[in-house]
Amino acid sequence: MELNRATMKKIMLLIAFAVLLLVGVQRFEVLVGAAKFLIGIISPFLAGGAIAFVLNVPMHFLEELCFGRLKKKRGKSPKYARPLSLLLTLLLVVLVILILMLVIIPQLTVSIIGLGSTISSAISHVIAWGQEMFANNPQIMEWLNDLAIDWRNFDWQGILNTVMDILKRGVTDVLSSTISAVGSVISGVFDAVIAIIFAFYILLQKERLGVQGRKILYAFLPEKHARRGVEVVSLCYRTFSSFISGQCLEAVILGTMFFVAMSVTGMPYALLISCLIAVMALVPIVGAFIGCGVGAFLILMVSPIQALIFVVMFLVLQQVEGNLIYPHVVGSSVGLPAIWVLMAVTVGGGLMGIVGMLIFIPITSVIYTLFRAFINRRLEEKKIRVK
Repeated sequence: MELNRATMKKIMLLIAFAVLLLVGVQRFEVLVGAAKFLIGIISPFLAGGAIAFVLNVPMHFLEELCFGRLKKKRGKSPKYARPLSLLLTLLLVVLVILILMLVIIPQLTVSIIGLGSTISSAISHVIAWGQEMFANNPQIMEWLNDLAIDWRNFDWQGILNTVMDILKRGVTDVLSSTISAVGSVISGVFDAVIAIIFAFYILLQKERLGVQGRKILYAFLPEKHARRGVEVVSLCYRTFSSFISGQCLEAVILGTMFFVAMSVTGMPYALLISCLIAVMALVPIVGAFIGCGVGAFLILMVSPIQALIFVVMFLVLQQVEGNLIYPHVVGSSVGLPAIWVLMAVTVGGGLMGIVGMLIFIPITSVIYTLFRAFINRRLEEKKIRVK
């Protein structure tokens, strides 16, 4: 191999990489601490980027809806289009929050309070049934009598006195914890304000930021790699946007279907269970079934027959949603076969919980699309057709 200037440069870069890798392995704890410190500093900006990405979906829709025709006539949107679209998006978010606070949350509170009374009554019925069934077994009767708590005459005052004694003894710890909590709240509020301001800046200047990002890529990378990088970023944006908008709309439709069906059939906790299923439906594959399990348990405390009807209703609505609604609402935006969706949900849930389930599907979709294009290109180069 000829040792020209380019070869020497590659060798030097390889040596530098090997030295950095060796130092990183020997000082792994220091690197982890530095990474945590760096993430703590940039976390408000990461959160702001995430907020901007989510808000951009309804903002883009509203901008096209309100100013799309005007943009086609003039060739560009008016200057007030973006700020007004952002303002409408914020008003929409505030409206959703107000609906949750003024309508849904009170209803959920009433349902949860009623659930507490229902569970207490159900426990009493189960204990009475057990006493009747096992009247001839003294050991089981003794155990059931220990469980038989008079919930109406329960010694709540005694529990309150015990809690007050604990609070009096631990007043110093409470004060220190309160000061720490206040500091955490202040820090969290400050980070939230920074994140929101940064998100607004991104949304208002997203075209300019996009141009600047492309300039940086073309300045530091060869044209071929820069163009490929732009294509990958565009693919990521389309995949994540389609997934977020599709999943949210699908969850709202599914929750509405359950609320209407449960209200018509007179089932208890209609609003509570519908909201639960809608939220859990954001997690693909397993989310709706988790909501079904919890809903069936809640209804079972009231009526076993209605619980069975609810399970049958869930299976029917799930088939309607999976075969009719989901393909049209979400469509092929994710572009993943079912087996890879299941793998993404499993791996993402194991690594990052529910958040991992949500973000690993579009990430896996991007990787799958890029790898499929790479494989097809390699087969075309080799002039091989695989059936």
